[in-house]
Amino acid sequence: MERIYFQAGPTTLPKEVMLRAKKEWDDFENTGLNIMEHSHRGDTYESIHEEAKTRMRQLLNIPDTHDVLFLQGGASLQFAMVPMNLITAQKTAKYVLTGSWSEKAYKEAKRIGSSEIVVSGKETDYRTLPQMIYESFDNDAYLHITSNNTIYGSQWPDLNAFSHPVLVADMSSDIMSRPFSVSQYGLIYAGAQKNLGPAGVTAVIIRKDLLRESESIPSILSYHVHAENRSLYNTPPVYSIYLLNLVLQWMEEQGGVEEMERRNKKKAETLYNAIDNSSGFYQGYCTPESRSLMNVTFNLNTEEAERHFIKESEAHGFYGLKGHRSVGGIRASIYNAVSQESCEELAAFMLHFQEKYGK
Repeated sequence: MERIYFQAGPTTLPKEVMLRAKKEWDDFENTGLNIMEHSHRGDTYESIHEEAKTRMRQLLNIPDTHDVLFLQGGASLQFAMVPMNLITAQKTAKYVLTGSWSEKAYKEAKRIGSSEIVVSGKETDYRTLPQMIYESFDNDAYLHITSNNTIYGSQWPDLNAFSHPVLVADMSSDIMSRPFSVSQYGLIYAGAQKNLGPAGVTAVIIRKDLLRESESIPSILSYHVHAENRSLYNTPPVYSIYLLNLVLQWMEEQGGVEEMERRNKKKAETLYNAIDNSSGFYQGYCTPESRSLMNVTFNLNTEEAERHFIKESEAHGFYGLKGHRSVGGIRASIYNAVSQESCEELAAFMLHFQEKYGK
């Protein structure tokens, strides 16, 4: 039985990428070495490094006003680096809370400088995205949002709807899943292990006027230092960036970010239809207007029924469907590399399970 994975992350990579990486494992471009064995200062690796940056620029239409950095530490390190680099004297960082990850980002910012919550969806247990009415910018260091919320399954529907002089976004779980205007953002960060590649590298897109020198920030935590050194200040995660470049090449071959969005909408529609047409047997966690195209979350009537669903789904070859431990339920993560066919098979299983146990 072929296994089908819907893991929240690290998640499935495109099969074509894995096959190419396998082919090049012990001999990259006839050098006799794996790419991991090449010096990060050598021409062989640096060509991949710069190629990945160029591909990301082209796929997202990143303007020359912004720099692309490849860092480490995941989004969790960015929770600290953002306030360390962007909070200045007499300025306050503003946060929009839409789930656990934005809560963690805000918690780190409070440790570092003046920080406030401007709007929160916590009152609805993060089932609905809050109304975003906010126009007081004068004292802001930046405004921070989380574009997609993996645990609860919510996502801001329009990334171009926000307006702020220094808009910061954690896009770890939906970058490259749909087009948006990068120029509207001061800083974007994304852990790779959803749509970009494997865990180990974090992409940062930062407006160049925000690359400020500061003697109070350790060099390894300074965006300015990393930009000056082309993300080669210290040894980069070579293999993760190599695979990221292959994933970006795969996206180009598939038709780019616009094609990813078309596929993602169709995949999500397939699963949400299975939920909405179940006469209440399955209950979507988030309100329809807040639903994510990346993480489809739902519940059954009892925790026992959910455990049975997980057990039987695994017997049918579906893995990674258990909801996050903080909220329970079921979660199907359908990032770019997950196929339409996989979603259709899961929807068919959901109907089968409902017919079997819904009476």
